[in-house]
Amino acid sequence: MPKLAKTKVEEELKKGTDVSIIGLIDSLIDYAYNSRASDIHIDPEEKRLRVRLRIDGILNDAFILPKDIHSEVITRIKVLSGLRTDEHQAAQDGRFRNEIKEGPPVDIRVSIAPTFYGENAVLRLLVEKAEKFTFEILGFSEEDKNKVLKAIKKPYGMILATGPTGSGKTTTLYTILKILNTKEVSIITIEDPIEYAIEGIDQIQVNSRTGLTFASGLRSILRQDPNIIMVGEIRDEETARIAVNAALTGHLLLSTLHTNDAATALPRLFDMHIEPFLIASTVNIVLGQRLVRRICSNCKVNKALSIDELKTLSEVVPPEILTKYDKATKGKSFAKGTGCEVCNSSGYQGRIGIHEVLEVNDSIRETIIRKADASEIREIAKKNGMITMTEDGFKKALAGITTIEEILRVIHE
Repeated sequence: MPKLAKTKVEEELKKGTDVSIIGLIDSLIDYAYNSRASDIHIDPEEKRLRVRLRIDGILNDAFILPKDIHSEVITRIKVLSGLRTDEHQAAQDGRFRNEIKEGPPVDIRVSIAPTFYGENAVLRLLVEKAEKFTFEILGFSEEDKNKVLKAIKKPYGMILATGPTGSGKTTTLYTILKILNTKEVSIITIEDPIEYAIEGIDQIQVNSRTGLTFASGLRSILRQDPNIIMVGEIRDEETARIAVNAALTGHLLLSTLHTNDAATALPRLFDMHIEPFLIASTVNIVLGQRLVRRICSNCKVNKALSIDELKTLSEVVPPEILTKYDKATKGKSFAKGTGCEVCNSSGYQGRIGIHEVLEVNDSIRETIIRKADASEIREIAKKNGMITMTEDGFKKALAGITTIEEILRVIHE
């Protein structure tokens, strides 16, 4: 953890009544950035203000602020974000850019909401790392990477990324857009929010106050002569219908869906009243993903599994996966992090994706047309060679990248 940035926050707090709120917020953002945090949570309690940081997907306590500076802290964040400082009973969303002392400027998305003990604030740090990502860095296996590359070479159709909030879906789509982004094609996106700016791509921000929704924005995009469209999320029937229509009429369309896995995405489109034959005709590929924490390389050790741990492993990992990797696991010691200063004693540092890639081929199309359920679609996809997220995670645990506990945490959360 960056001690210098933490010291600056603590120095401000020691000033008591003379605390500089401007300096405190700046130091807090610096500390969060240097700690690799994705979010800052400022939560009011009865007698104090609790600050937590989300690092590698897990919330950690960072600071306790005095209750008497609560209103000043929230007001400062509102001023930075251009929000109403006299409104205390309604939720407000905003955004601002902050200069980091030893780093690039960081865009920060702000959400403020009234709670029992007063207004809270959640600040999301949108660090522009999109251009650094490749399929390998994201954790795609060679086989899955080739399936995605094959799908994005098609001139039209849909590519869907699925998973819960915070599972890296948008980052995966940005990585695909980066590959597709050449001067010969027109790419337009509609997002909420725009997380990273990409040169050469027209990016549109959803704005409910002006009536610019995913559906209305997508209609406008279709009149702009694009080759490739990215829709931040398919949330409703209207957006789904326009997206499918766009994919049918010669556009390559990328989007995300909130479903647990790749197979569930197809019945989710049935629920949005999209005709099965349209889904079968337009969806090229569905990606399911989660983010798991990487074992800290500084305190990584190999540890042989005990009899009890092997028994637990056989209870939680599907038997077909254990059978498939039986030779690899016999006598195998799995890696773990013991905890050190570098990883703040967590044993983990950084994250990597675990994936499943469902190719829509003839056998999957046939199940879609007869409206088969997700479990049947999943079984047929596995027979066609789909590696499930659990199996991909298990392979990464065998390779010493993450732990079995971490795979189970994210898949069964």
